[in-house]
Parts: sequence; structure tokens; C-alpha cells
Amino acid sequence: MPHPISTLGAAHTLISLIPAVAGLYSFVRYRRIEPASRAGRIYLGGLLLAVFTSFGLSSSGGFNAGHALGIMALLAIAGALSVPRMPALARVHPYLSQLGFTFSFFLLWVPGINETLTRLPVAHPFAEGPQSPAVRGALAAWLAIFVVGAVLQAGWLRVQRRRVRLSDSIGRSRTAHWG
Repeated sequence: MPHPISTLGAAHTLISLIPAVAGLYSFVRYRRIEPASRAGRIYLGGLLLAVFTSFGLSSSGGFNAGHALGIMALLAIAGALSVPRMPALARVHPYLSQLGFTFSFFLLWVPGINETLTRLPVAHPFAEGPQSPAVRGALAAWLAIFVVGAVLQAGWLRVQRRRVRLSDSIGRSRTAHWG
């Protein structure tokens, strides 16, 4: 039988659904997490709340892997938001920034996968703990999805950047021709 969920645990779970849904929506709609969009702002705010509420949770009574993942997600977001402000990284900032957002989304789901598989179904959970083959397999599949998704996203970003450069060069040549 799984261990019961606390009030804070239930609140944290509900709060964690906010960035999960906003992130999924953003990936479907924009193929990335766009921080300037409404979905992007909801994602960022929800992720902050989810990480901060996770700090009050601990089945071991202290700092645990979930806390470390939360800190890593915050660092990924901080990097994703700061990379565009670094002139030396101007050529690669769209890729690095989106990798940071995508990595934070990946990290958001790691504890969620573990908790879901070790708690559901309530009468007989799929897994007994984080070391369970079901959890390890699900996390390995999630890692593969992240890697493939990040590569596809980088390719899509590259195509988008080329389209923008092409349309800019066409616009400049029309201006020069008609000017």
C-alpha cells in the first residue's frame, strides 16, 4: 500500500499540473516554451511555485533527489532566460535558451513519473519505489523522448532562423532594387 499523501503533497501535485499543462500546450502550439507568451509565463510561474512547494516535502526527512531536481530546473530556467543577454552567445542563444526550457520541462516530470508509478493505482501501485524496473524503464523512455525532442527542436529552430534570414535578405534586395 502506498504511503499517504500530505496536504502539502496534494497542493504541490495540483500546482505541478500547472506547468505540466502549460508546457505541453506551449510545445504543441509553438514547438517550444516561449517565455513571452501567456503559456510561457504560466509555465514559468507554475514551475517556480511547484519547485518552492516541493521544498516542504520530504519522505526522508531532509534534502532529497526531488529537491536537487527542483534546483536544477531553476538553474536551467535562469540560464535559459539569461543566455539571450550574452552577446558572445548571440548565434547559439536560441538553441541554448530552448534547451534550458526543455530541460526544465524534462526535470519537472521526473519526480512526477516516480510518484505516479509508486502511488497508482492506489490498491496496487505499478512500482514499489524509485529503483523499481517500472520506474527505471519509464524514466529511461522519458530521457529518450527528451533527447529526441531536443534534437528535433534544435532542427526546427534552425529552419525557422533560416526562413527569417531568407525573408530579411529578400526584403533588403527588394528595397535596394526599388530604392
